[in-house]
Amino acid sequence: MAQQAAPKGDQNGAAEPPPAKDVAAEQLSPEETYDIEPELVSEVVQALQASKIKKAEKLLRPLHPADVADIIEYLGSEERRLLIDVIGGKMEPEVLSHLDASVREDVIDQLGPRNLVQALSELDSDDAVEIFEDLDEEAQHRILASLPRAYRQLLEESLSYPEDTAGRLMQRELVAVPSAWTVGQTIDYMRAAEELPDDFYDLIIVNPKHRPVGVIPLSRVLRTRRPVRLPEIMDTDMKLIPLTMDQEDVAYTFRQYGLVSAPVVDDAGRLVGVITVDDVVHVIDEEAEEDIMMLAGVGETDLYSAALDTTKSRFPWLVVNLLTAILASVVIGLFETTIEKLVALAVLMPIVASMGGNAGTQTLTVAVRSIAMKDLTAANAMRFVGKELIVGSSNGILFAILTGIVAWLWFQSPELGIVIGAAMVFNMVVAALSGTLIPLGLERVGVDPAIASSVFVTTVTDVVGFFAFLSLAALFLL
Repeated sequence: MAQQAAPKGDQNGAAEPPPAKDVAAEQLSPEETYDIEPELVSEVVQALQASKIKKAEKLLRPLHPADVADIIEYLGSEERRLLIDVIGGKMEPEVLSHLDASVREDVIDQLGPRNLVQALSELDSDDAVEIFEDLDEEAQHRILASLPRAYRQLLEESLSYPEDTAGRLMQRELVAVPSAWTVGQTIDYMRAAEELPDDFYDLIIVNPKHRPVGVIPLSRVLRTRRPVRLPEIMDTDMKLIPLTMDQEDVAYTFRQYGLVSAPVVDDAGRLVGVITVDDVVHVIDEEAEEDIMMLAGVGETDLYSAALDTTKSRFPWLVVNLLTAILASVVIGLFETTIEKLVALAVLMPIVASMGGNAGTQTLTVAVRSIAMKDLTAANAMRFVGKELIVGSSNGILFAILTGIVAWLWFQSPELGIVIGAAMVFNMVVAALSGTLIPLGLERVGVDPAIASSVFVTTVTDVVGFFAFLSLAALFLL
């Protein structure tokens, strides 16, 4: 088996120093994680409340900016203000990019324009744009006036692109080299250049018109001899991202093709930026959070919003649910006489509607997520609908037998058992169809299925469940 060779000394015969210890491997056991310990948050709070400023700074100093952001989010509003007063001018600018949007707004207000200008100037352009676009128009004008001209133009141009597109997501800091260069020239350039990005993964090869013609992973550059020309080792099968591509489509492209970075081009095909995988991870998180929040009818910043704001954001969806509940009650009212004659119907009918609602929600969740991930398209929609129809029918029959037996034994009426079983099968089939066809239909007409699907599916299963059960009871039991 081949072994990796390792030099034992330098050209002068000096012994190679012993390898550094793997501190992370020594300190982190398999059971441990990188989560913030509650004890650390408590210590920070106690230090702030006791005005032990140096202790609070000492506790935060070794932490990664993402961990500092977590602690800021965990704190109450009073402790948060105390903490920003302590670390405001010394806070790593990267902390701002890791904060939840609603918390970041409060932190920025407390930092003040001067500290914010300094932070934006030190951040990568993509992170700076993400923070800057959340400011109100007045604050944006005030901050822009304080920024260097070149950086101000960069922010203004980025904000001119539509929201949630590649133009807003990309960073301008990149490494682009001419296709005529050799590996040696490229390495010498990277060593001498002073304004390269802090982190980059690929070299983008451009022609004289500044259009990308290929990419080369850094690892390949380091393993290739200096005289080799770049076109000999570059990949020409690259994925170019248009400026106006939606960020969901950008995330899909990265996931589909396993990209680490990708060039962004304008309408003329010229290179204007680059998107890296760390930005795409954030997009995936945001889109997944948005979908699941919309399914429940709550806002994406619900966790950190004030109680009054949360109440306002949830109220409209609850009104919609009230209207659908009234519609279901109207259906029940149509069979008021039937229910009066057979009280058992009032006891059993919530079972039919509830089972249909749960089955519809299961199907709906799979459908909405599959549509968002582009796994469910027109090409395989009918196969998906057929599968869910089989699953709904199978579960309907199984639960029809179970609930039919329970109703028979409970009320000593085999006819009642048959009626509830038939209603169960019918509603489970309808739940499977509505859970698939409703999101597909909304997506076809350009409406986000995550926004409205759950309301429609719940309404259909409630109304159909009540109507099927009560109408069958009226026909066969009375």
